[in-house]
Amino acid sequence: MKSHAATLLAEVRTFRQNHPDVRYVDLIALDIPGHFYGKRYPVDMLEKVAAGSPLKLPQNAVLLGAQGGLFKIGDYCFHDGDPDANRRLVPGTLKPVSWEAQPLGQMLITSDGTEAPIEFEPREVLAKVLERLHRKGIHPVVAFELEFYLFDKKLSDGLPQFARDPLSDDADDQPNLHIERLSRFAPVLDDMVETAKAQGIDITVITAELGPGQFEINFGHLEDGLRAADWAALFCRSTRGVALKHGYRASFMAKPYLQHPGSGMHVHVSLYDAAGNNLLAAHQQQPLRHAVAGCLELLPHCMPIFSPNHNAFRRLGGTVNAATRACWGYEDRDACVRIPESDPRNLRIEHRLASADANPYLVLAAILVGLEQGLEAAKEPIAPLNEDRNSGTDFPLEMLDAVRAMQHQPALREGLGAEFVDVYCENKRQDHLAFQQEIHAREYRWYL
Repeated sequence: MKSHAATLLAEVRTFRQNHPDVRYVDLIALDIPGHFYGKRYPVDMLEKVAAGSPLKLPQNAVLLGAQGGLFKIGDYCFHDGDPDANRRLVPGTLKPVSWEAQPLGQMLITSDGTEAPIEFEPREVLAKVLERLHRKGIHPVVAFELEFYLFDKKLSDGLPQFARDPLSDDADDQPNLHIERLSRFAPVLDDMVETAKAQGIDITVITAELGPGQFEINFGHLEDGLRAADWAALFCRSTRGVALKHGYRASFMAKPYLQHPGSGMHVHVSLYDAAGNNLLAAHQQQPLRHAVAGCLELLPHCMPIFSPNHNAFRRLGGTVNAATRACWGYEDRDACVRIPESDPRNLRIEHRLASADANPYLVLAAILVGLEQGLEAAKEPIAPLNEDRNSGTDFPLEMLDAVRAMQHQPALREGLGAEFVDVYCENKRQDHLAFQQEIHAREYRWYL
């Protein structure tokens, strides 16, 4: 069997052979707000990293706010000397970039699996949760679904404009689920799919959603939860690039229009043992109910993860299928936790609450901790919506309340890591306060 370094080196050399015109590769990782950061490396230097040379980036790059600024969080950022931290290359992620003006490559990097992983790096948080579940004999199978909007490339006074129908050149301002919308926008959608496939992402179903210019992409189910979250993150990056190439702007913003549906991140999760048996389906699906109960119990404490910014809270209680209470149901899209109809082998939960701009690593980690806690506590959930349309428990609908609910929840601190929870909550608190520091024109209209 090849060593880790030999495998990486072979991957880099094969890439160089297949793409001789590529001179640089972007080495990228996702920060706390869900943005990619990294460095652009000459491809010959990448061979040295693959062979074992150190790859270091500032540790605090993970802590950047939504606008890229640094916040004082404990001793981080301003009292720690801004140290470097080791990263490693993620095997199998070196792929060509087709949406840039020049030939380019990209590859994921991470601190998980290094000698000193960054405790608050999103991918490391998920890696630790998955490792703990595997030690307990629990093996998740995961699939993401992402909704997004297409807008015209140009903004109007800073506001988004409806995407132009390429056949009629009219604004696509009519919300619908018509299949013809897929045909009308086929050139850009097809390019998005093919580009994603070139990144190694398994795209399955494409849907024209209810909002004007809104679409949904489904990914294949994966036994590797880290890779499933990688797919979601990489798809967002490539989709934005492809849209610009075609004269559009693609956005995963949670609620771009108040009068139209928001965009969500739906996550399907099933749990298996080492022999491949579906753990949720055993004993007349009793573990499924326990898992649901755990999800719902922790959900109010995970809202800063599921709704990571001011705009994301606007999506909750919206026009279509966005709940304002922690609830569940069978084949019910009004529920936060939906149980799709399936055979026992494929029995799963669909977690529907997260916004499309949430961090996929953290969303999956929070869901898995809820499932884990539920299986261990073995409690029965509240009544499903199928039995009681008023069933549900409240969760915070504003960021500062949500942060307070998250920061001191014992099961969440244990499941995700206390250091991560403290850092994440302070990052969200500071981001929210920074957002409030700009006076909007509406304030002058109301109060001047």
